[in-house]
Amino acid sequence: MKIAISSTGKTLECDVDARFGRCNYFLIVEIEKNKIKDFKAIENTAKAQMGGAGITAGEIVANQKVDAIITVNLGPRAFSVFGQFKIKIYQGKGKINDVVQDFIKGKLKELTNATGPQHIGLK
Repeated sequence: MKIAISSTGKTLECDVDARFGRCNYFLIVEIEKNKIKDFKAIENTAKAQMGGAGITAGEIVANQKVDAIITVNLGPRAFSVFGQFKIKIYQGKGKINDVVQDFIKGKLKELTNATGPQHIGLK
């Protein structure tokens, strides 16, 4: 299973970024037999867009063929992108390594709606 996590940095010791569309990086984490097998960091090139960052960020992540997303907040446009690709969305806060362990244990809340409003441009 592959999951994408909005991240403040490039390692598993970083925090889950509260923003999805404007996070600095996405960590793509591969889980096998309930353990982290591998991960890679991808820079979020959508973060500097004037508008539509959530859609572009969603497409970047979907192109990685992930099964699930972990973030804190997700706007309606990004939420819609993941719905089209049937990618599940979970809410998690804290250190990424800890959040992944909570995901493996089934402790994260699955989101069924966007958690915030649509934003326009950089803030």
